[in-house]
Amino acid sequence: MAKLRFEFTVKSLQTDTKTNIITITSIETEENEIFSIPNDMQNISYHEKIQTTAAFQKVKRVLTKRGTTRKVWIADEDILKVYMDEYGNIQFNDFLLEQQNIQGRESLTSTPGISLDTLEQILERVSKSNETQCIESFNKKKVSEQFVIEKFTGKNVNVLQWMETFENECTRLQIDQNTEKIEILRLFLEGSCVDWYRSMLIKYSINSDWDEWKNKFCDTYADKGWTPVRYAFEFKYMNGSLLEYALKKEILLLQISKSLNKKIMIDLIAIGLPNYIADRIDRDTLKETEDLFNEIRGLEHLIKMKTSEKKEIPYFKKKQACKICEKEGKGLRYHLESSCWFRSKSEVLKNQEVIRKIK
Repeated sequence: MAKLRFEFTVKSLQTDTKTNIITITSIETEENEIFSIPNDMQNISYHEKIQTTAAFQKVKRVLTKRGTTRKVWIADEDILKVYMDEYGNIQFNDFLLEQQNIQGRESLTSTPGISLDTLEQILERVSKSNETQCIESFNKKKVSEQFVIEKFTGKNVNVLQWMETFENECTRLQIDQNTEKIEILRLFLEGSCVDWYRSMLIKYSINSDWDEWKNKFCDTYADKGWTPVRYAFEFKYMNGSLLEYALKKEILLLQISKSLNKKIMIDLIAIGLPNYIADRIDRDTLKETEDLFNEIRGLEHLIKMKTSEKKEIPYFKKKQACKICEKEGKGLRYHLESSCWFRSKSEVLKNQEVIRKIK
């Protein structure tokens, strides 16, 4: 039975450069004739028959990074009907594929001591290396936009949780090298953390082991005291939106422990609410924190009613000028007469007038 050799390559999606897709770039016959597939037909989603083969399932497992290429032979009667017409012409969707120029390939085969397959492997490695370097450069330039993580200041989040998120983002964006992680870490540090990074560069250099940097980072900024725990547990609603309070307290509790029991989390958030609000919520119906948030949103109007019912008590009366200063010719001065600087002098004059009247 005839067979065809398909070349699979991982490329970026034309409409979204951050998304990787598997493509079929060329088809080779048993006579070493290679036919190129147009760019708009390369996406594997257009090749449904290929996706059902066992060969593709093997290839799919290794095609994980952009620029990766694999060539496999497929001998299947249904596949041949899709990619070869009754005359032996290579096609796809009734579109005759263009054959690649083979003059260069024939001249390569005449090179003494080097087979065609060996040359193909060398060229494939060089091409893959160049493409990988371009991708790495692109990732470094766009890394701040691709990472879904806030910058670390040493005070804003729990260092262990932040580091876990950072490593998860590195894995998602296929950043595996130690030096790459160390370089990218600098982009997400602020304040005194930048000085820590500079000192680490001097002591260990950028070519050191990532685990060493990670351990030093966590040891430096680990909060081993009770202050954040006490603050999170005692955090209560004061004013403003009930929902904003609930979300803020959830974040504080998660920064202490991501594995905190859901029921306990709900209870800790609820006890920080005003009693007349919490007493209106059925505790047994709450399974997730989102259930509590939904109940809280429905009770926001009670806070507004409570605020509007409060009587407006003036903080201070209308300012009046000190009469003692006016009598002394010191101009208009606004302060209490009981604390006036010239009060003692004024009282002396009053006492003298009283004495004169008595005489």
